[in-house]
Amino acid sequence: MDSVKKLNKWANAHTYLFIDLIRVALGTFLFIKGIEVMSNYQLMAEMARPFQDLPGGMIILHYIAPAHFVGGVLIVAGLLTRWAAIAQLPILFGAVLTNFLGTMNTTNLVVAAFILLLCLFFVVYGSGKHSADYYLKMQQ
Repeated sequence: MDSVKKLNKWANAHTYLFIDLIRVALGTFLFIKGIEVMSNYQLMAEMARPFQDLPGGMIILHYIAPAHFVGGVLIVAGLLTRWAAIAQLPILFGAVLTNFLGTMNTTNLVVAAFILLLCLFFVVYGSGKHSADYYLKMQQ
């Protein structure tokens, strides 16, 4: 818990509006991807095809859309940003892995790797000063 407080202090001392805009863009992208996955079942089934023989393959299908949808909203608001980004990590690792197990699509690989790196950054960095987390912390 002490390390999280140190990370928060460091992030608040080194926060910039540009990083907050990147956080909002990441959350918006994840939210839109969640809507896209929910509205296009064939695409979702095609993406999960390399994992269908694994135990719990249907759990993967039911985890992707809500995690993107809810996680995107939380990241945009800056509320529980680290937890929302951590919830995205298994999906994004799977998206990168899908390109190696299934057919290689370099565009999807680059997008998935970039979003994975952004989520890893926000797991470490946190939500920043322009967020609901910072506002609620200041209200205490």
